[in-house]
Amino acid sequence: MTEALRTLLTDLIDYAGLFPPAALDMADAARNYAAYRRGPHAWALGRFIVPAARLQEVDPTWRSSVLGMPPRLVEACEIKVDRAADAAPILAAIPESVIAYFELPVHADPAPLAAGRARAKVRTGGLTPDTFPAPADLARWISRCATARVPFKATAGLHHPLRTPLMHGFMNVFLSAALLWHGGSEAAAIATLEEQSPDAFHFDDAGVAWHGHALTVRQLREAREHFAIGFGSCSFEEPISELQQMGWM
Repeated sequence: MTEALRTLLTDLIDYAGLFPPAALDMADAARNYAAYRRGPHAWALGRFIVPAARLQEVDPTWRSSVLGMPPRLVEACEIKVDRAADAAPILAAIPESVIAYFELPVHADPAPLAAGRARAKVRTGGLTPDTFPAPADLARWISRCATARVPFKATAGLHHPLRTPLMHGFMNVFLSAALLWHGGSEAAAIATLEEQSPDAFHFDDAGVAWHGHALTVRQLREAREHFAIGFGSCSFEEPISELQQMGWM
């Protein structure tokens, strides 16, 4: 694997096996996560996603992100709000050591989150076609985050590395985010989100190039560490398997 790909994928995938469409029971989801932590691709694994009410069922040594207000200290929490301005009073009740993501509608402006330590979260799909935002809408939302310097994560629908006729690809999303973070245009981000061919992207140990754009490994690392943080997936194996089938891993 090239250094550019490894940089882009490191710590990228939060495991959400408890949630649809996988909807595993806790025993199976926990067994999977424990295996992934020991497995050969553990470097690409992020946090275990769990509802706040079920946190007591999770190994306290794991990196966890709870959906809802955290009942104890965890690494991160994720809370849904209608507007970024609604996050401020909620954030005040969350311990400063907990990373707080606020899920916003794709048309909501994330800029008010920049006033504090909050991060943003966006849904990139769901169980029905209407839950997948158009590339232009997603690009605009990520661009707003980049302009305001608000870190974000994505969730839902990112089952494949590259875009399909309906679904966004996680490689498309995070490359477009890295491009926007480093000054790229919304038009370039839209084209990146829409690209379905693996031949359009060239990865090597120096960086990645596509559509006339180029980012170095250092630029990718900066974007991942400070901006495009990761995504939640009900499957960890499916993204890894598809990357392997494409010859990217």
